[in-house]
Amino acid sequence: MLQAQMRKNDKLAVRLIWVISFILFTVIVILNRVKVNVNLGFDVHLFALFNAIINSIVSILLVAGLIAIRSKHYLLHKRIMLSALILSVLFLISYVCHHLFAGESKFGDIDHNGVLSEAEKTAAGGKRLLYFIILATHIPLAGIVLPFILFTAYRALTAEWPRHRKIAKITWPIWLYVSITGVLVYYMISPYY
Repeated sequence: MLQAQMRKNDKLAVRLIWVISFILFTVIVILNRVKVNVNLGFDVHLFALFNAIINSIVSILLVAGLIAIRSKHYLLHKRIMLSALILSVLFLISYVCHHLFAGESKFGDIDHNGVLSEAEKTAAGGKRLLYFIILATHIPLAGIVLPFILFTAYRALTAEWPRHRKIAKITWPIWLYVSITGVLVYYMISPYY
């Protein structure tokens, strides 16, 4: 097992994790109501493509991290999981930028006018229902996974291995599901950007 990388301070860690999680959750909720109309000089939906690429890489890293830990390659596991964490921070920044500058897209809105006609709903067909089922699981899990990720990382960085393992068993599958469904959501909604 690896040595602690930081001194244990549960009181401070718990406060920071909840404050960071609350602030990010609040920012993302507000983004659903705010759009900044600025010409950035490039297609703002490149942020969404970047997000899908990051989510794909994070999914691969999460699986690689599981394999590394099961093979008792602790240092490799640490490096992989820190990489997944850093990429997830980049994802959050890009996600905020995309929603801030692009606004919301409606699934099936072929003419991109922000209004979904009956003809557009019919054309989207069953894919629309599938999209909303995936989205209905992706959004709440994405909203709750951040504090789990941060607590899991904290327990690892303080070398509290039994507590790390216990929370990682909850965090890992949720994080993997959120990252995979994030890619699926992108591929399904991107034609309507």
